[in-house]
Amino acid sequence: MPTLTETLAWLVDIPSETGKEAAIRDAIAERLSGHPQQVVKNSVVVGTPGADSVLLVGHTDTVPLQGHVGARIDGTRLHGLGATDMKGGLAVMVHLLEDLGDDRLVGVFYAGEEGPMSGNDLGPILDAIPELADADAGVVMEPTNRETHLGCQGSVNAKVWFEGEAAHSARPWLGDNAITGSSDFLAAMHARQPEIHEIEGLQFKEVMSVTGATGGVARNIIPSRFELNINYRFSPDRTVAEAQEHLRQVCSAADGFEIVDSAPAAYPESSHPLFKRLIEAAGGVVSHKQGWTDVAQLAERGISGVNFGPGETALAHKPGESIRLDDLVWAYESLASALAR
Repeated sequence: MPTLTETLAWLVDIPSETGKEAAIRDAIAERLSGHPQQVVKNSVVVGTPGADSVLLVGHTDTVPLQGHVGARIDGTRLHGLGATDMKGGLAVMVHLLEDLGDDRLVGVFYAGEEGPMSGNDLGPILDAIPELADADAGVVMEPTNRETHLGCQGSVNAKVWFEGEAAHSARPWLGDNAITGSSDFLAAMHARQPEIHEIEGLQFKEVMSVTGATGGVARNIIPSRFELNINYRFSPDRTVAEAQEHLRQVCSAADGFEIVDSAPAAYPESSHPLFKRLIEAAGGVVSHKQGWTDVAQLAERGISGVNFGPGETALAHKPGESIRLDDLVWAYESLASALAR
């Protein structure tokens, strides 16, 4: 049988940028062909869900290629697109399903996580296979820095805009520059500090960031409109509606405000017996998830979830992405121990 390292190299060598996951879906399905399977869109569910199921949940897609093609091993690390986010987690999922022979285990290999929420296959999978909502627990195999990450932040994206009046750039006093007119707002956004929300002893950091800007129609015209995208990562003690209203208030100086998309947060869950065993087996280090994960989609359907997987969050989406090979062993052994007991 292939080793964890060989399995990860095999997965990394299968290109699977968002929207192009069919090949990796089919490869995983073929390797696990001895297990019951259900295909939903570009995703595959392996195993038979039921009331005592434990879901192992991992996305098969990666961000676009930014470096070399394929897997490369250099000493104690494997380099390649998706190595840490999150094909390392997929490799551990494959081996757990192959090795444990436990009918409770269900692998959810889903597409579209790295793109917009509208393309995320996990929601359609949960809708198409309602038995999954009866699962006892779910482990989302995102990289967690050899820690167990509880809950996750929610996310809101909003378009805000400033309006002015166009004029010839040689006579700017005849117009009103929408770009420079936003300077006070931009300075305030630049100066914002993380807002700490302590929940269950964990310090979630709320942040708002300007992540896009568009303005101007020609180099010799004073711009009459300037649009910004504001991304807000909110803590689990806010609902989506509360987060949207808070962001609206922060952006009240703008001439216009429109919600683009939103995703809920997930409250940290540490009381589940499986998670307690997993935390112990993994070394006892617990943190919050600074960011959004599909733990939130599990929580929406009443499934207790936790983030746990090999890899380093700081390397996700980076050129030259890599993973420590012994992270794979740590994650596999921790989960195998927790599931066995």
